[in-house]
Amino acid sequence: MAWLAAHAERRGDPRAIWREVRSIIMLGMNYGPDEDPLAILGQRTRGDISVYARGDDYHDVIKPRLKSLGRWLIERAGGDIKVFVDTAAVMEKPLAAAAGLGWQGKHTNLVSRQFGSWLFLGAIFTTLDLPSDAAEADHCGNCHACLDVCPTAAFPAPYRLDARRCISYLTIEHKGPIARELRPLIGNRIYGCDDCLAVCPWNKFAAAGREMRLGARAELRAPRLADLARLDDAAFRVLFARSPVKRIGRDRFVRNVLIAIGNSDDGTLAEQAEQLLDDASPLVRGAAIWALGRLDHARVQRAAAIRAGRESEPEVVAEWAAACEP
Repeated sequence: MAWLAAHAERRGDPRAIWREVRSIIMLGMNYGPDEDPLAILGQRTRGDISVYARGDDYHDVIKPRLKSLGRWLIERAGGDIKVFVDTAAVMEKPLAAAAGLGWQGKHTNLVSRQFGSWLFLGAIFTTLDLPSDAAEADHCGNCHACLDVCPTAAFPAPYRLDARRCISYLTIEHKGPIARELRPLIGNRIYGCDDCLAVCPWNKFAAAGREMRLGARAELRAPRLADLARLDDAAFRVLFARSPVKRIGRDRFVRNVLIAIGNSDDGTLAEQAEQLLDDASPLVRGAAIWALGRLDHARVQRAAAIRAGRESEPEVVAEWAAACEP
């Protein structure tokens, strides 16, 4: 997360991004799920993809609409604009709270009394001097459901998130091997995590999103881990065309799938892990060793006798050593 520290001064004052900005219009788009997003966690041979990533990339859906609204504003009132959708050093959540869209809950995400936790945010910076709306008050009260449900205890305190333990960070932003002590806690979450969002009591007022492009594709609702483990780069790109999942690349995604396979308790998936022991990516090889060791210890020991001696990547060598421990 070094990019956060690198641009701290730009995040602290929007005028550091654009000196001429006088007002910021914050908008939200509902992407509420049409089913319980936590139900899939019990289907351990299938992968859980975060609700926001089961359809088209929200950047591609929202940004053109912001530009269209911005052009309308210029035609009606003059001035100039810039639009942002999670693509610059913009503090969208505090700005959205200041604009009255909701408040930052104890899980650090925006919560809306109308849409619960399921809002994408976009910003229109303008040179116009517009009247401000009232900020939304914090309505979390004594509730701490979002903190209690976190599988990896990523919240050291209310309103504070340790990204190093957050499953969304680990499965999306983290580029290397995931720490061994955290892997069993990830379960079958292969891209992101919705636990802290899904348990928020304010979701009782939420409604399913109406934007068709953001709706879940059938093939991404509960994909089989066995099928995902077989993806090469070309097949990965086809499956996740127009999806935000595509940006993490095949190797990082298959790493996540193998961790889910290791957590599945299903010995029939050991074959999928073993087939990836010779993958071109050391990241994938390391995750395959761990997964196979979790499902079939004798099998990983036999594989080590054949492969471990010719492995040159230190991190993969360490995985062999750990997997072969009694």
